[in-house]
Amino acid sequence: MEQKTNRLYFIDAMRAWAILMMLQGHFVDGLLDPVYRDPGNGLYSLWLYFRGITAPVFFTVSGFIFTYLLIRVPQTGFDNPRIKKGLKRGLQLLFIGYLLRLNLFGLFEGKLYSTFFLVDVLHCIGISIMTIIAVYLLTARLKKWLFPFSLLGITFVLFLFEPLYATWTYSAWPEAIANYLTRNNGSVFTIIPWVGYTALGGFLAVLFKRHLSNKNLYTRAIWLSLILGLSLVYFSSPFFYFFYELSGISLFKDIVTNNYLFIRLGDVLIVFAVFMLLRKSIIRPTLLRIGQNTLSIYIIHFVILYGSFTGLGLYRFFHQSLSPVMAISGAIAFMVVCSYAALTYDKHEATIKGRMHSIRRRVIVPFLRLYYAISQALILLQDRILRLFNTSKG
Repeated sequence: MEQKTNRLYFIDAMRAWAILMMLQGHFVDGLLDPVYRDPGNGLYSLWLYFRGITAPVFFTVSGFIFTYLLIRVPQTGFDNPRIKKGLKRGLQLLFIGYLLRLNLFGLFEGKLYSTFFLVDVLHCIGISIMTIIAVYLLTARLKKWLFPFSLLGITFVLFLFEPLYATWTYSAWPEAIANYLTRNNGSVFTIIPWVGYTALGGFLAVLFKRHLSNKNLYTRAIWLSLILGLSLVYFSSPFFYFFYELSGISLFKDIVTNNYLFIRLGDVLIVFAVFMLLRKSIIRPTLLRIGQNTLSIYIIHFVILYGSFTGLGLYRFFHQSLSPVMAISGAIAFMVVCSYAALTYDKHEATIKGRMHSIRRRVIVPFLRLYYAISQALILLQDRILRLFNTSKG
């Protein structure tokens, strides 16, 4: 089926899995009582490990999908229609990322709380998309292999030197900009190193696109992903420690001390292998639709859980107060509600947008015209009163 439609359905399924994992992860992490957070508990430890896989998979798949669409069209360079769409998408994600952190009550008081400037998943993916576009345009007229290997180089450099730049505070920079580079102010994600996963997804997309017609593509890709993934998980730390002992360069030892990037990269490749292996059995319409509507699901989950715009979310009322049974059952219900709401919106999107356009045309536009007319009348009235006052004075 993949080869006939040129659509990689296992990627949609993989993205659906990642967004559902993100939903339950955010719910449980935000609402589970700390007394139950015991790393010695096997189930909690397993949940914690899989929660750590979610973001790398989500970033990698996002880079994969965008790059695959970017290179699928015959046009190249600035003639590629995906360039304009990608830039628009990247800016849209940045706008939505900030919008979700906006507090209307504070805005009415003329305040922008510091949380508004924090950087999250949407910001990073938006920047990542624009980074991939920049690399694509810079290499468009050069050798074909330069684009994918430039993306791979970005991943390697960001992951390899993470122990160095992780200590930088950017204290002299404006906080709104520094938040893209450091977590010291409270940002959950930063473009370094997370752009690295998205760039890797772009690299994998190029490989898939170029070998899509090969009948042995999936067999080879599954084995290669498994071997590389398991090697990164179990042997990347010994590998870097060997180079530390050989060269004495402390950077390699620092990587071993907190080797989460390369290990998580191995986890991502293993997840890729699993979904490629199960690609024929996971093609379910609902699952694929969830994977194709992750942005809507993310927005809805942010509003319900964190209370975007009003601050009245589940996080405010049940923050770290639930028992495991309540947290698990609540997480399941949360995933169902967010997914159902997003899929319902997707089903009626054209109608909803049409009604919103009608409301804007019938209500908002006349209101703005009335507001403008009243403002002009008040300005004119003020001018006449001042003239009358000055005349009477004279």
